[in-house]
Amino acid sequence: MTLDPRTIANRRWRRVVELACHAHDGPQVPSPCQSVCVMHPGTGWCEGCLRTLDEIAGWSRMDNTAKRAVWAQLPGRVVQRQQIESPLSDGPQG
Repeated sequence: MTLDPRTIANRRWRRVVELACHAHDGPQVPSPCQSVCVMHPGTGWCEGCLRTLDEIAGWSRMDNTAKRAVWAQLPGRVVQRQQIESPLSDGPQG
């Protein structure tokens, strides 16, 4: 999925997308943590990094392949969260 970070108003989500582009580089896969740690009641994702509680709790035990799999999901979650925040933004402008 290609998502232009410049189109994302929420700075935390913009940073997640920016970092997702480089999460596969290097031998160590960084955590997407944004130090927010507040779970959205509808999605079950952290408002900062968009991971689930299971993904957050298991991060330190995940191998790099599993971490990259989580990172690969985050841009799609940003899109979904934006749609939740602005459900009418996809409709016709009048």
